[in-house]
Amino acid sequence: MNKKKYNPPQKLSLNANYKSLKDYSEEHKRSLKENDVFWSEKAERIEWFKKWKKVSDIDFTLPKIEWFIGGKLNVSYNCIDRHIKNGKGDAIAFYWEGNDPSESKKLTYNQLYDKVCRFSNVLKNLNISKGDRVCLYMQMIPELPIAMLSCARIGAVHSAVFGAFSSDSLRDRINDSKCKLLITQDTGVRGTKNNIPMKSNADVAIEQSPSIENTIVVMRTGEKVHMKNKRDHWWHEQIDSVKPHCEPEHMDAEDPLFILYTSGSTGTPKGVMHTTGGYLLYADYTFSSIFDHKSSDIYWCTADIGWITGHSYITYGPLSNCATSVIFEGVPNYPDFGRFWDIVDKYQVSLFYTAPTALRALMKEGDSWAQSRDLSSLRVLGTVGEPIKEPEWKWYYKIIGSKKCPIVDTWWQTETGGIMISPLPGATPTKPGSATLPFFGVDPVLLDENGNEIIGNNKNGLLAMKSSWPGQMRTVYGDHQRFKETYFTQFKGYYFTGDGAKRDEDGYYFITGRVDDVLNVSGHRIGTAEVEGAIGKADGVAEAAVVGYNHDIKGQGIYAFVTLMTGIEVNSAIEMSIFKTVTKEIGPHAKPDKIQFTSGLPKTRSGKIMRRILRNIANSNLEDMGDISTLADPSVVDKLIKGDQK
Repeated sequence: MNKKKYNPPQKLSLNANYKSLKDYSEEHKRSLKENDVFWSEKAERIEWFKKWKKVSDIDFTLPKIEWFIGGKLNVSYNCIDRHIKNGKGDAIAFYWEGNDPSESKKLTYNQLYDKVCRFSNVLKNLNISKGDRVCLYMQMIPELPIAMLSCARIGAVHSAVFGAFSSDSLRDRINDSKCKLLITQDTGVRGTKNNIPMKSNADVAIEQSPSIENTIVVMRTGEKVHMKNKRDHWWHEQIDSVKPHCEPEHMDAEDPLFILYTSGSTGTPKGVMHTTGGYLLYADYTFSSIFDHKSSDIYWCTADIGWITGHSYITYGPLSNCATSVIFEGVPNYPDFGRFWDIVDKYQVSLFYTAPTALRALMKEGDSWAQSRDLSSLRVLGTVGEPIKEPEWKWYYKIIGSKKCPIVDTWWQTETGGIMISPLPGATPTKPGSATLPFFGVDPVLLDENGNEIIGNNKNGLLAMKSSWPGQMRTVYGDHQRFKETYFTQFKGYYFTGDGAKRDEDGYYFITGRVDDVLNVSGHRIGTAEVEGAIGKADGVAEAAVVGYNHDIKGQGIYAFVTLMTGIEVNSAIEMSIFKTVTKEIGPHAKPDKIQFTSGLPKTRSGKIMRRILRNIANSNLEDMGDISTLADPSVVDKLIKGDQK
């Protein structure tokens, strides 16, 4: 495994929050040994109306997870009011960059306070109070974080639904949590799509959602939409008619803050529920430490707020640190493939957090888009959403970061609330493809299939957590039994992540992918992510996705779907290069049995590859592809079935 290490830049380490591996190691040991004392100290980072009586009460067998018991606070207050009180009201909270480069806005903390207080009063006027659920169905517009913070201010529980989900997906999520109010927009714009039917989709969902009493509609485009009398209200009309002050509700640390649904490939979505005190502290502290945030930084996370990354690292983590962030409505390839780098240049972004899938798409188009922009402001680069493979890691490091920016490859989940395994940019030497070491207070273990801990390094196993951390989800909304069965039953006394991992000779973690994405080929357990990473190193390959298919001799064979760089033609030399590279990187047992070249892969709008579809194609189960409405481009499925390479 012995991969080259990249040391943190000396200049960055000198001024970093954590300056060396020794600093990290000592603090990490202390965080596990004196866990409650450690988190009690860190909790002073945020402001409490009333201090907690007990730091934690944890029992994974029930499961019962409570942090800062008896403490009272308000998330909205911590993200806005206290900064204004400290004289930071004129600092920029958000730069908003529209889909079209000509559209932009900025919001100071004072302006954010005004809008959040006003909208909190709008919610109250529409009969929303503490504990009520509010559904947010919007694109990446400033009103989305404003609505989240307003819910938090009055104690309502928000449930954000990704703005590209279908009306059926929206309906199911509204009904599961019995939301009383829906907030949406007239239509959306994204890339070349200028008329995404947000309000129309919402109307279809509401017809089968009896709990909805009112809707609020943001006028984003001015497109004509149907407004139902007494039920539907325009955001701008409502917000202009209320007072610009609203006292924050005193919330218990364990009161719910939000529900966020994870979409599995099978089964009904799970309503992951996060509470107030522990979640806010964890988002706050991980953001500060892992991005080495300073008050002079301009931070940009390219994720959508409809996912957990947007909750923790666009809204709550940055705002609780009084950060200045960029929110982007558009896509990386509109109006051209230089859009990300134009935005970095325009706002002098210093901390940049994006997904490997976006990097692969941009890498595929060559280096000139990035090299023709000024990226000298960048200081720390981050990745999220999936393990980053070596080719795009090196491209990111060399072309985007000019070999001077550490890459924080972050592993975490919707369920964990915040980053769990990641380098610290001033302290941790990095290795391409490794999330490296656990964050403070995080105690990962590798288990075998019988639940025994695997001791030592250079080992593979199932990734689990031995103890709790403040950001951990508390339950599946309305179904605590499902919470128990999904995460705590398979290995008693542990939180099971569902991921496989390997630990190298330095104790660094490499995430090998979901355990259900592990192939069993002739008795060899092979992680799909590992094979994909090897294929990605072959010349001319832009991206690969690997699934198993029924094989008469091996039990499972390896079926690879491969996208080539723009301008590279499919030929036998490419195929041979893939076989040789996989053999060199993993061994001959991991060579694909079948390779299908394709112009694109079936991805959800968040960039996740929908492997269920690829498995069906690989196994010739073409009758029922299931719901493909959440795909960014559903036409990809037809092309894959036909074997089209263009």
